[in-house]
Amino acid sequence: MSVTIAGVSFDHHHFDDRGDVLYLSVGPPREPARALATPEGHAIDYDESGALVGMVLVNVRFLLDRDGALTVTLPPDRVLATQIAPALVAA
Repeated sequence: MSVTIAGVSFDHHHFDDRGDVLYLSVGPPREPARALATPEGHAIDYDESGALVGMVLVNVRFLLDRDGALTVTLPPDRVLATQIAPALVAA
């Protein structure tokens, strides 16, 4: 069973019932190249190319029981110089 959030299908998951933490990953869990925190306190993991590869969601059952939903605000994406350089050339 996979879980899809923000268009990303996470095919590996583990729920720590005692800590109320849900670990999601694309492929087998691995160390991220970069991890960012969301305003809600979750962690978003990225690989070397900047692709979202994992999430650590906290207080999952508590928030679902209380609010009926879990909010995950993805951090803004970083734009590399090579991605934007063509737009900076004068026409």
